[in-house]
Amino acid sequence: MHTPGTPPPVVLDIDGSVLPLGGERIIALRDWQEQLRFACSHAGLRRFAAALEQRMPARHGTVLLGSGDFHHLSYPLLRRLDARHTSQLVVLDNHPDNMRYPFGIHCGSWIGWAAALPHISHVHVLGITSRDIGSAHAWENRWRPLLSGRLTYWSTDVPVGWARKVGLGRGFRSFDSPGTLVEAFVDEQQRRPQPTYLSIDKDVFAEEVARTNWDQGRFRLAHALMVIDALHEGGLVGSDITGEVSQYRYHSRLKRLLSAMDGQPEVPVHALRAWQGQQRAVNLRLLSALAEVPDARPR
Repeated sequence: MHTPGTPPPVVLDIDGSVLPLGGERIIALRDWQEQLRFACSHAGLRRFAAALEQRMPARHGTVLLGSGDFHHLSYPLLRRLDARHTSQLVVLDNHPDNMRYPFGIHCGSWIGWAAALPHISHVHVLGITSRDIGSAHAWENRWRPLLSGRLTYWSTDVPVGWARKVGLGRGFRSFDSPGTLVEAFVDEQQRRPQPTYLSIDKDVFAEEVARTNWDQGRFRLAHALMVIDALHEGGLVGSDITGEVSQYRYHSRLKRLLSAMDGQPEVPVHALRAWQGQQRAVNLRLLSALAEVPDARPR
């Protein structure tokens, strides 16, 4: 439910996956689903960003993107920020989203592009348990933002000793539990608060918290709320939430192939509405917490 006195959340309704929240502004974008879902060309993303710019309110709250297949839409939202003011990007995600992708940009590659934005001082990806950052997939990660000190992976359950051996050690922080990870992040933020853009992919959560159709992490809702609270002093310049579940069959053979190669399972039809209801409850908790963090956007 929208908190009175704060800008309302915005739903980019591309796939119909976000159940009603109360007080949100809905932007109908169903015609973009095939072009944007999972991946798109840079030219296609620029066209979408231009179309979105015409419809976004001047001031708004958290943006809900729909399925985790649209997480790369965080990138045009970051580009909308006032480039005269720097901020950090904090991402809660079970995956690094910094993988190589030769055909444009996709939901698992956008962070490499975000880290190159001049007004983003640093990118922290919290909650990774995916083997995408393990040694077997080392070559698939984009190394430049890790080598330059602009990106840090915060992970549990993944052996990442290989990173030190190739000079990437400072970009990897490994912990034995989500609790110790969050405690370390909170401590760092308290010592060096700064304005933040926060992006939450709910695949960072354990399945019993919010079920998605990607492999999932170990965060509890309390861990995300602790991270949000830690950003209070520096404030938020923006935020988004993704990780909803929806059914879709691609017209593009390439996208069907790539999605299958990524091991993305089908959502059982009988479970879809129940999963979406679970997601709605988590969205309401996150939106309530985000509404309490001061707005750090320049006026």
